[in-house]
Amino acid sequence: MVSVDRAQVMAYRVAALGLAERSRKRPADLPVLDLGVQEYTPGSQRVALAARTGAALDDDRLITVWSARGAPHLHRRSDLAALVKQLWPVSDADATARIKSGQIPEGMKLGLAAFTATAAAFRAVVTTSMPRGEASAQVSERVPAELTYYCRGCEAQHIAGNVWQHSGLAGGVEVQSRGREATLGPIPDAPPQPTANEGVGELIATYLRFLGPASPAEVAKYLGSSAAEMKRVWPSGLAEVTVDGRKRWLPESEVRALAKASEPDGVRLIPGMDPLLQARDRDLLVPDRDQQKEVWRTLGNPGALLVDGEIAGVWRAKLSGRKRVDLTVTAFGSLPASRRKQVEDEAAEVARGREVPEAAVVFE
Repeated sequence: MVSVDRAQVMAYRVAALGLAERSRKRPADLPVLDLGVQEYTPGSQRVALAARTGAALDDDRLITVWSARGAPHLHRRSDLAALVKQLWPVSDADATARIKSGQIPEGMKLGLAAFTATAAAFRAVVTTSMPRGEASAQVSERVPAELTYYCRGCEAQHIAGNVWQHSGLAGGVEVQSRGREATLGPIPDAPPQPTANEGVGELIATYLRFLGPASPAEVAKYLGSSAAEMKRVWPSGLAEVTVDGRKRWLPESEVRALAKASEPDGVRLIPGMDPLLQARDRDLLVPDRDQQKEVWRTLGNPGALLVDGEIAGVWRAKLSGRKRVDLTVTAFGSLPASRRKQVEDEAAEVARGREVPEAAVVFE
């Protein structure tokens, strides 16, 4: 059994996720797209890509859909046919865990039937580009009443958000825009609605390849499922690894890369909910509990400052018109002048991601 410490795991993940060296590959050719890149705030996907490649960030081979945990993620169009079946719940218990909500205590008991009905409603409703609110109203009318709740603000019955978003990919829906003018549309040549899960083992292995070594409980949290269900479908071809004495798993094909991973050199500015920050073992990513509270907040996660592969601070950005993005960087420790210069240089990549020509940095 391979035994490693947290520093070795961090070095492995940073390299696997494409943050050790900036590539020249187009976005869809980056390995991290096997996992997907979450859109957390407007432009955050592009900032995550800019941290990994110096190539142009527009790539029509990519599409934004609701995937893991029902969150909007950037994925390759060519991966959707497999992904929609991998994300389909493996059982009624799995489905219930994913849509657990105090808003629909009876609805979540429907299990797989909730996904089936909601996905079918999406396919009937979203046949052209349309406002999200309009789509929600029409889908709500087509699903079992147990999946809806009364919204006092709108004075109407709404489908619960977790059911709605978890079922969007199976319903053939593309997230075209978010915010006040959020728009949904049909995925061109959408794969058919699944009737059963296929490939959950591959999905688990993909998580482990980028964010491992990890446990069934951590994979379950990433998918919004339960540890019991993930243990039941835990794939073969995994190696047991101990991380600071705790048993974890990693694809056998990646053990050599883990053992040989070396500490990266340099600075990266990654957005809130970047793939690196999606790992569920936060004590490993950021051992200090007070610092954890700065990286993962109840509302409004900041970006993270990586220095030599370690999370060394946080940053926030504000656009100043159409010409500049202003970054406020808060380091967890002292940053020498040479590091500050690296941060200022890296801020230009944030500007590129936010589609403005300049960046200005203030250190707190």
